[in-house]
Amino acid sequence: MQKRQWLGLLWLAAGVWGSAAAHGDSAQTSSSQAKNAQAKSEQIKSAEIVEQLTVVSARVEQSLREVPAAVALVLQDDIQIGRPQLGLDESLNRVPGVFSQNRYNFAQDLRLAIRGFGARANFGIRGLKIVADGIPATTADGQSGVDDIDLGSLQRVEVTRGPSSALYGASSGGVLNLTSESGTDTPYLQARVTVGEDALRKVQVKTAGQRGRLNYMASVTDLQFDGYRDNAEVESTLLNSKLQYNFADGSELTVVLNWVDSPTADDAGAITAAQADDDPTQAQPRNLSSNAGEALDQQKLGLVYRRDVGDGHELMVRNYYVWRDFEAFLPIGSHIPFVADDGVVEFDRFFYGGGVQLTFNNQLFGLSNQLSVGVDIDVQEDDRQRFINNAGRRGALSFDQVEEAESYGVFLRNQLSLSDAWSLIVGLRYDEVELSVDDNFLANADQSSDIDFDEFSPMLGLVWDLHDNASLYANYATSFETPTFTELASPARNLAVSLGGFNNVSAQEADSVELGLKASLWDNQLYLDVAVFDMDVRDEITNVENIGNRSFFENADTERRGVELLVIADLSEQLTFSAAYTYSNFEFETFAANPTFSGNDLPGLPDQQLFAELAYRHSNGFYMVGDVLYVDEVYANNANSIVDDDYTIANLRLGYEARFGDWRLAPFVGVNNLFDEEYNANVRINGFGGRLFEPGPERNLYAGFTVNVDMP
Repeated sequence: MQKRQWLGLLWLAAGVWGSAAAHGDSAQTSSSQAKNAQAKSEQIKSAEIVEQLTVVSARVEQSLREVPAAVALVLQDDIQIGRPQLGLDESLNRVPGVFSQNRYNFAQDLRLAIRGFGARANFGIRGLKIVADGIPATTADGQSGVDDIDLGSLQRVEVTRGPSSALYGASSGGVLNLTSESGTDTPYLQARVTVGEDALRKVQVKTAGQRGRLNYMASVTDLQFDGYRDNAEVESTLLNSKLQYNFADGSELTVVLNWVDSPTADDAGAITAAQADDDPTQAQPRNLSSNAGEALDQQKLGLVYRRDVGDGHELMVRNYYVWRDFEAFLPIGSHIPFVADDGVVEFDRFFYGGGVQLTFNNQLFGLSNQLSVGVDIDVQEDDRQRFINNAGRRGALSFDQVEEAESYGVFLRNQLSLSDAWSLIVGLRYDEVELSVDDNFLANADQSSDIDFDEFSPMLGLVWDLHDNASLYANYATSFETPTFTELASPARNLAVSLGGFNNVSAQEADSVELGLKASLWDNQLYLDVAVFDMDVRDEITNVENIGNRSFFENADTERRGVELLVIADLSEQLTFSAAYTYSNFEFETFAANPTFSGNDLPGLPDQQLFAELAYRHSNGFYMVGDVLYVDEVYANNANSIVDDDYTIANLRLGYEARFGDWRLAPFVGVNNLFDEEYNANVRINGFGGRLFEPGPERNLYAGFTVNVDMP
């Protein structure tokens, strides 16, 4: 507790100093007009625009080409225009090295894997750090979710592929940095309606603009969707808002308010291959009898303060609070005959924290140098209970504990310009993660536990500017990942109720070497991004068994190698071609829990994936975009004895934008799975009883329109 108090005082002192500095020496005034211009330019997808963009994935703003790592950008058009906006993976498929599943199961949430990190998760996101508008969407114990992400107000996503713990701490095998829209110079009011098959109904109202020094955006979205399969209904209402106030001295305060209420998110469950062949729309019978699904209510408040201090130096202070109430009915099957299941989970979560970062731009040995130092604090408190699931109704209490995760990190990053062509980047971070549970159930003995993890995470990068439009880079990067509370659960289940306490699962560590090229060729008409990496992962947290349909974990060592290619080509002023290819070779090196698995491929990941898109946009407002996604076969278990077949999915969307003075009308229509491919939208790794597959929807149509009115 002394450490938390010390870091808290440091954080508070930095905030007070920043506020005092705001009334001292003047600093350069930030320009909201420049930000608005950038937001508008990002709505045009082309090789030239990608080359010109800056990113903040390295926790400082810099040109995409200057980052010594594989970083891809997904822009507003690709996220919003003509999309049904059901999942972030609709646009992330265009990023090499990223594998997405589970778009259509809102109870299990989107599954994301970057270079294999996150693949083990049968629900939610593991091993990746997600940051939304400067506020972490990854809890202190390493779990991430995207159920509070409003796709209809999302401006861009930066995807850093590969280990990033030197900057972001634990669970940073990859980083998603999400940015909501800012207001434009001319305020507007917008309404968007989308309807589609399987009773899809999505309505959004959004307003944004600039009023004096205040830049604002607020969006409310209501989603109702029955889903392709039985017991797949979802209802959700989401508010996302961002307020930015520019003070006269050039400092800026951003306030993020986010609220999501989802009273229904049913879970159709995974079925066997035979069941999928017979009727892919059916739900797992046990999911029906257990009333499987979840409900949640969450509120988030985030504050980010920035100001220039001195000549080119910058201070950033952030603070956030997240409240989450969650209830889930799980199809947990007891391994003890005639014993009821403890498959009702409830928790109240309070997740809070903040950070301070100082960036100095100066000279070192007469060379241009940029140094960033910072502190991150994240605290998570879960009051968690389990109850007996009596045929879909909550029964007696079977588990009651308070879980607390505290994460403390101190980091530095230094970029030294060795010459006009060479830059050296060094990063180092120290983290401590403390996990503890306080058992309040006691009917099966006191199983209170605590465990601590600490780690130094270095990185080294070198960038060589070949010329103004091309660079080569090399890096050595590391990451570490602590097991979550769920993954620390003990598999020794000899009672009818859940055991508390911790299983002996070690933290996962990774070392990676990467080489890459970023280049704009042919007068900036072709953008090329190539990355090759080799990675060793020690003590990879791995699913080893399922008891009663619940997963348990141990450690294994793995090797990962891959090649990633991104191409964006401007074929003409109206026609753009994009392609993302991924080749992966991920294998178990050693597997103590079952040595026969050594040399097997990691389950849940394809060896190859290819995305290609052709987009036509006419100056009169008409557009048509066709894309195709090929996913190689995937092993469904550690034994590599069950294979999910490869598949190819094609999609088409088109629309038109008409302007009438201050009004804009933009109808759109789309077809997903154009050629009616049979495929599985999700594979539950090592699923119990052969229940591994969640079939994806057949060909389905959607349509909608956007009405926008400017309010000068």
